[in-house]
Amino acid sequence: MKDLRDVIIRPLISEKSYESIEQSKYTFEVHPGAKKTEIRQAVEEIFNVAVTDVNTISVKGKPKKRGYATGRTKNWKKAIVTLKEGQRIEFFETK
Repeated sequence: MKDLRDVIIRPLISEKSYESIEQSKYTFEVHPGAKKTEIRQAVEEIFNVAVTDVNTISVKGKPKKRGYATGRTKNWKKAIVTLKEGQRIEFFETK
């Protein structure tokens, strides 16, 4: 990876990810070739927080069918980032 901003594609916003925010865990879609150290550096640089743990999951694409055409959704990679206690990312906070 050349630029750390290419590592994180987008934050994942779902009920399950919002429940884990209370435990300082944030979920992102990341580049499929990104390593845990690159993800840690990217989150620390972009959001200016301290990361304690990074867990990654490779998500396989689901089969889809529309009429006669069949195909699959894309494979992608998810990262669950745990922050140091007391830190948070303002982007995810709701008011």
